[in-house]
Amino acid sequence: MSDQAATDTPGLPLPLSGQTRLYAILGDPIAQVGSPRLFNTAFRRRGAQAVLVPFHVAPEELPAIVAAFRAGLNFDGLVVTVPHKIAIAGLVDELGSMARRVGAVNVIRKDGTGRLIGDNFDGVGFVYGLRKRGHSLAGKRVLIIGAGGAGCAVSHAILDEKPAALRIFDTDEDRLGGLIGGLRAFAGGIAVESGPPDPVGFDVVVNCTSIGMKTSDPYPIRIDDLKASTLVVDIILKPAVTPLLEEAARRECAVHAGVHMLEGQVEAVCDFFGITA
Repeated sequence: MSDQAATDTPGLPLPLSGQTRLYAILGDPIAQVGSPRLFNTAFRRRGAQAVLVPFHVAPEELPAIVAAFRAGLNFDGLVVTVPHKIAIAGLVDELGSMARRVGAVNVIRKDGTGRLIGDNFDGVGFVYGLRKRGHSLAGKRVLIIGAGGAGCAVSHAILDEKPAALRIFDTDEDRLGGLIGGLRAFAGGIAVESGPPDPVGFDVVVNCTSIGMKTSDPYPIRIDDLKASTLVVDIILKPAVTPLLEEAARRECAVHAGVHMLEGQVEAVCDFFGITA
């Protein structure tokens, strides 16, 4: 491949030089992530001399990696995925507003003095992806399945869009109760409740669990109650079309796949890193 062909290839992190700025995505496992391709394409599009690489890090080694990040003078940013988003929040110097609300970090940058600033863009990316495809959450009744890290971030971002009502379902009662309490602190007059995974009466249904990654998984909602007027969203990346989305489409629902949330995050995170077009 010629040098020109290499630099014209979307997402290919070339040419590398001593001036290249370094970014990494941390996770355990890491082989499943699609972020490197999307970020490196965005870096090329924005004209940045930068590369993002996957970094497989076990939980017990997380403090050592953050220390190395602090020490690397051309190491400018981290993207964080499972299972590190909560633990790494305690290793940064400052939390952004959404990270404080959800108690988890998925992006870290250095400021001009080397301090580490962490924030959470899971929910921002989710909303951005929906907007880009013409979907609004304002005034809608929304059912969210899952009160874990992703469900928490998505729920808070949806709340900021002023839905008519928000229901959360999770089998972990303690986790669910914590999320409901946290949401109500920001809800204003919006109804926030826990309840069953029944889509009847909801305009939007969002799966924020891992249910659907395997073909043998059950549906995360009461699928027989799903109406064609409902927008069905799944944040799972692999498979791209989950059994939930496949069945919802068969029932003539509008569907929205997980990749759109990731795409939405990339642009917002590049802005956070200070990588401008």
